Amino acid sequence: MRVGLLAPELSEAHGWGRYTLDLARALAAQGDIELVITTSSASPGDGGLPHAGYYPILPPLIPARRGTSLRSLLAVPRLQAALRGCDVIHAVAEHYLPVAAVVAGRRPLIATAHGTYLPLHLGRWSGPLFRWAARRAVILPVSAYTAGRVREQLPEARLQVIPNGVHAERFATPPAHLPPRSGPTVLGVGVNKARKGFHILLQAVAQARATVPDIQCVIIGDTSDAAYQAELARISAENALEGRVHILGRVPDETLIGYYHIADVFALPSINIGGRFEGFGLVYLEAGAAGLPVIGTLGCGAEDAIVNGETGFLVPQHDAGALARAIVRLLTDADLRARMGAAGRARAAACSWTNVAAQVRAVYESAPVLPAASR
Repeated sequence: MRVGLLAPELSEAHGWGRYTLDLARALAAQGDIELVITTSSASPGDGGLPHAGYYPILPPLIPARRGTSLRSLLAVPRLQAALRGCDVIHAVAEHYLPVAAVVAGRRPLIATAHGTYLPLHLGRWSGPLFRWAARRAVILPVSAYTAGRVREQLPEARLQVIPNGVHAERFATPPAHLPPRSGPTVLGVGVNKARKGFHILLQAVAQARATVPDIQCVIIGDTSDAAYQAELARISAENALEGRVHILGRVPDETLIGYYHIADVFALPSINIGGRFEGFGLVYLEAGAAGLPVIGTLGCGAEDAIVNGETGFLVPQHDAGALARAIVRLLTDADLRARMGAAGRARAAACSWTNVAAQVRAVYESAPVLPAASR
């Protein structure tokens, strides 16, 4: 089987790129799948992926620009030539779904829905184009919540939820050199922006100090949003959290894994803002693979990543009090932390990329070929 991928920049620096690299490697490892990879023109290279062709001809996704999906239509002639011999077409990033539908013709068309982008655009001015393309495709949402948001906009969509995978073995073993630790530690990982809810995490940490006075909070992730950084600094100062909150920005993978292993609790209280939401939350599985109990929020993709009461807790969005109570419960109960950490390790191990690739392959094999009249 030859599969044509329409992919973003093949980089570990962002979620679309990591997903594509991991899925492509797992698909290629099955032995009888050949990949033809078309990527963003800004891709740093083919990522070392085995392939039967590599063509960096799509418009970039990073940084985000308006009109990317429309600009991608300009690449139709080159895409048709590159993907001529493919049996299946897969838009790995939702932005490329319309052009993928044009190029696919009658061939099976697959599209991964990572979160906000597809349901948002189904309801925007570009909706007719996306609705036409989405009706043509089998959509693979990464969570049941994402699937629900797509179905709200397109009730007739053909959906099959396939959650993200995780390299559990990468996070299960601590590095040789661990970061310093100065007290019970809550860790949050993600881009420092309002939708990740770090401002709520700081409020919760301030409340938790009444019970756990030596609590520490470490936040890792991109800090380029200066206005949000100022907001976090304001909350920290107002609650006298100086010396207890450590916002580190991006760190090397080994350092990140080290923090997963010295922390006691992982918390990412994501919130929905203006139609944007947490599509899944791979970091919950990464933390679970390292043996951490995790805390996320209801009403987003975290509901698929966390087994509430088993691998961690789900709390209401925007509720610093509920988050503080969950943090305190975990920090003051070592047995509960150990049980949830063990359950998190088991769940992460079950969510391997090998399993994800097997599910995606099954969709490739069962996706319909359109009759000639549907072209």
